[in-house]
Amino acid sequence: MTKRFKAPALAGMMTAVLAATPLAAEEGKGSLMCEPGETYIMNVMVSAHPYWVPVYEAFHQAAEAFGCETVFSGTPDYDISKQIASFEQDVVRQPAGVLLHPMQSDPFIEPINQAMAQGIEVVTFAADSPLSDRTAYITSDNHAEAKFAAEEIVAQRGEAGEYAVLENPGQSNHDLRVTSLIDYMEANHPDWKLVGRQATNQDSTAAYRAMSSIVQANPELDAVWIPEAGSAEGAVAAIQEAGADVLVMHADITPTMLEHIRAGNVHMALNPNQGIQGFMGFVALHLANNAEVFEPFNDYKTSGYNPFQIPFMDNGFAVITKENADDFDLNAYMDGR
Repeated sequence: MTKRFKAPALAGMMTAVLAATPLAAEEGKGSLMCEPGETYIMNVMVSAHPYWVPVYEAFHQAAEAFGCETVFSGTPDYDISKQIASFEQDVVRQPAGVLLHPMQSDPFIEPINQAMAQGIEVVTFAADSPLSDRTAYITSDNHAEAKFAAEEIVAQRGEAGEYAVLENPGQSNHDLRVTSLIDYMEANHPDWKLVGRQATNQDSTAAYRAMSSIVQANPELDAVWIPEAGSAEGAVAAIQEAGADVLVMHADITPTMLEHIRAGNVHMALNPNQGIQGFMGFVALHLANNAEVFEPFNDYKTSGYNPFQIPFMDNGFAVITKENADDFDLNAYMDGR
């Protein structure tokens, strides 16, 4: 029987392995310590979003352990062209690798492949470009998040009801969070009816308008599922203004949504383990960039591919409620760092 490791256990196991690997230098296989100036870059869109802060912090902590340097990069805009341009500028700097959150999957195929062809490793996190040559993909299990959210809605509101979803089409992890919940509800709880579905694209103002419209058209609405926290901010404001009794569940967290959870305005949030995402993102990049330190039992020499490949790594997710909200205070986490 295959044993499934929780993300923190996996991280601990990897740390122990990495601590031992520099001994390979004695056998002529090289060391995992960085050369002076060796740099890894993390590239994102909407760079001011608080989600990236603990991801980059853990990415930087992991890099420091190996004497590597890091750079935070990307674009402040929600604009695929601008993010691709920022990624291509990063590639010009010839880093050892890039940890990338691609805004959309297909437009990044060619930029990622070009970087990989130049010997620059690329690992995606939180969102993916699965048809590219990227080395690894690290995220929470979006199907598991959706199933958890669906079962929690049913547990709180009964075996029948009405629900709505807001969405952000085009971003792979957000798409999965929405479509998986809808599919799961249809298959397992057919007495729950989807009565509202609108794209809000992480825009709190658009979410406010959409949620106001949905609540007005569906006075018996029981619950709403939202794949990210930006839209949740606008949705909660609309629900409060309407005085509606709607159970709110969303993915990710922002300081604003944390306050809503503390106040009881939001039932709970499902938050990917951002620190594990950043830490293991660096580990995946660095091992791919130094694959010669180990000898795998496979055909990589004959096939001619990098032996360090991770099609998918689950960094796990946390459930944020009023009881544990203080553990997700970003200001407290960054205090003194």
